[in-house]
Amino acid sequence: MKTFEFEHATTVEGAVDRVVATGGKYYAGGTNLLDLMKGGVEEPAALVDLRRLGLRDVTATESGGVLVGSGVTNSAVANHPLIRSRYPVLSQAILSGATTQLRNMATVGGNLMQRTRCPYFMETAFAQCNKRNPGSGCAAIAGFNREHAIFGVGGSCVATHPSDMAVALAVLEATVHVHGPDGRRAVSISEFFRRPGDEPQRDNTLHTAELIVGIELPPSPFAEHSWYLKVRDRHSYAFALVSVAAGLRVEDGVISAAAVALGGVAPMPWRVAEADAGLLGQPPTEAVFRRAAEQIMAGARPLSQNGFKVDLGKHSVVRALSSALRVR
Repeated sequence: MKTFEFEHATTVEGAVDRVVATGGKYYAGGTNLLDLMKGGVEEPAALVDLRRLGLRDVTATESGGVLVGSGVTNSAVANHPLIRSRYPVLSQAILSGATTQLRNMATVGGNLMQRTRCPYFMETAFAQCNKRNPGSGCAAIAGFNREHAIFGVGGSCVATHPSDMAVALAVLEATVHVHGPDGRRAVSISEFFRRPGDEPQRDNTLHTAELIVGIELPPSPFAEHSWYLKVRDRHSYAFALVSVAAGLRVEDGVISAAAVALGGVAPMPWRVAEADAGLLGQPPTEAVFRRAAEQIMAGARPLSQNGFKVDLGKHSVVRALSSALRVR
């Protein structure tokens, strides 16, 4: 690992100033960043520790939502009474990821900022990775791509984003609050992640040195009927081949609100607005869910080894919506 400076920040503004001055990285739980540093994927000149900033509260907002500080651990969020009662899909998603030990260390801000686990990105012996070495090419396109994206990518990168939490945040339409050199701003979760395009090295739309300080959840219509389904090669400590966060509200026998987001298939949580809209006013039947699944997966562009994700995605959407319907 390359030698680096390490310092503790005591204010948000101070943390931002130090990252600007050093060109370093923010450090909280470190569960992904330290692995990348050990492997030589990341080589920051400095780490600015955020653990003294106190961003660890989960509080109800005046609007009826919940504000989660970026320094709250994944375990604390998943087990918080406000989250379990109002946003059970978020609790389910977080608990499906990693191990208890990692969830006890990892923070919600770091969860959003984690990098892809594409093997060509994680292993520096592979020179051909546009996300790590812009302009070098994407080895996965003609190489091992079983776990890669089928939506939202082009010729520059086909990696997926690994966060389970982000998929649930997508159906909950969360807002990410950030603080940077130019002050504070709010970014909707739908605008937070970005497609690779001509800058595959950028995973999100944050500006230089911007720090996530909180995630705000608006009041949700899905507290009674939601589900997170994660399909993977093994039951524990594996990233999703396909995951689905589904939320429904049913009134007078028809669907009055609906949201579906997929993980493991794109560089960000993947939603198809037309499919959500198509569920509205319909009875919550398997046939209706199948039509929505077909609509969601219609735009898939599989690679040589991951075509199975299309059919898997259809079945997963139907199962997640059916499971959400049964929950009360």
